[in-house]
Amino acid sequence: MTDTSTDLPVVPHWIDGAARPSTSGRTAPVFDPALGVETKRVGLADRAEIDAAVASAKAAFPAWSELSLARRQAILFRFRELLDARKGELAEIITSEHGKVLSDALGEISRGQEVVEFATGLAHHLKGEYSEQVSSGIDVYSTRQPLGVVGIISPFNFPAMVPAWFFPIAIAAGNTVVLKPSEKDPSAAIWLAELWKEAGLPDGVFTVLNGDKEAVDGLLTHPDVAAISFVGSTPIAKYVYETGTAHGKRVQALGGAKNHMLVLPDADLDLIADSAINAGFGSAGERCMAISVVVAVEPVADDLIAKVTERMEGLRIGDGRRGCDMGPLVTAQHRDRVASYIDIAKQDGATVVVDGRDVNPDGDANGFWLGPTLLDNVPTSSRAYTEEIFGPVLAVVRVASFEEGVALINSGAFGNGTAIFTNDGGAARRFQKEIQVGMIGINVPIPVPVATFSFGGWKDSLFGDTKAHGAEGVKFYTQLKAITSRWLDPSHGGINLGFPENN
Repeated sequence: MTDTSTDLPVVPHWIDGAARPSTSGRTAPVFDPALGVETKRVGLADRAEIDAAVASAKAAFPAWSELSLARRQAILFRFRELLDARKGELAEIITSEHGKVLSDALGEISRGQEVVEFATGLAHHLKGEYSEQVSSGIDVYSTRQPLGVVGIISPFNFPAMVPAWFFPIAIAAGNTVVLKPSEKDPSAAIWLAELWKEAGLPDGVFTVLNGDKEAVDGLLTHPDVAAISFVGSTPIAKYVYETGTAHGKRVQALGGAKNHMLVLPDADLDLIADSAINAGFGSAGERCMAISVVVAVEPVADDLIAKVTERMEGLRIGDGRRGCDMGPLVTAQHRDRVASYIDIAKQDGATVVVDGRDVNPDGDANGFWLGPTLLDNVPTSSRAYTEEIFGPVLAVVRVASFEEGVALINSGAFGNGTAIFTNDGGAARRFQKEIQVGMIGINVPIPVPVATFSFGGWKDSLFGDTKAHGAEGVKFYTQLKAITSRWLDPSHGGINLGFPENN
């Protein structure tokens, strides 16, 4: 897209430790979703800018990888303290470009901070192993070393948290990072780059490359990029994985989801109704761990729907800076796409219990509004059930038994997250064993693990064999080296160590 406006600010790249305006001549619009207006533009990288970003990161790698772990740690601690002190600034930036309410924005920053804190202790996780005398006079030991330049391709829905799943560990392990944020909300990445600079990170260790598919393909095919971390939709995750690995890169590509909540008849319906509201409509449903399907084991569906509907009526939808419960969707196009699934579900025989298109928001009429939507009796053949909607649309599917519910969840193409609500420990134990999903909640609606564990799904929700953060993240951003050594004992005529001798 070519820039046709001369009076809007243009979000730059961040290369060599400084903002660098794009010279490609291509830009894309950045909107304030609550106002429905374009507030700035973002430069879209061309080949020369892609090469400059990677070259800067490559040049910074030798010195950074040779820096002691203690000195890297000190910078990470400083970054953590700065982020904690100034996270309110970042939250306001996120809300102004993504639309999520300020409390949601602060929540995503806090989850990203967990990974920063994990990375401050990375010296412990980088320790190798040592076996003495594996053969006569021979020892074997291992070390973990950084990869080099790593690329991070981030989605629009969590412009701070998703990059923070990756860059703290990558940087702490001695790699240099090129982050390509979503062109829909790019300013958070620049803010993070400025914070790294203030924390003392050397120039070139953290680079921001703004762009579209040309920038993505540039990182996937660049010979000096060793690894790629990606989060986004399943079709793009598959493309990233296949393209990156075809060019010799290590790739972790986290894809889409269709997360279910299985509700057993013995469960606390008030707890479930509260959980369904938070998990289905938080961040306007624009998150890969949102609950989008409630699988109700009869006879609880009618009572549960009544409780959820009652709570939906009390939600305040509007501008995220006004203390509302849910904000707008990120763009008008995405809002319209999500809304189209309401008609699809209705045409396929579902009942529209609450229609979010009727919302009366506390915000500008031009905002990209779609209120929380509740669908009942959604056929499992409907696209409203099978496809990832990525918006505030919650579907209810009724089943006759625990076994039918588990079979339904396991039959899906995705395997990101799921939850069971029950007071029956035996049923919960059986569920966690039988369900074919990577992250499971037991009476927890959004089972995102803490940073010391790893994040990622199964099946079409993850391409590659390594998940994000935790021990898996350390493995992804390091390569293992094994050393076999043999030293002659000095008594066998080895080297002269220069010790005094008695004659």
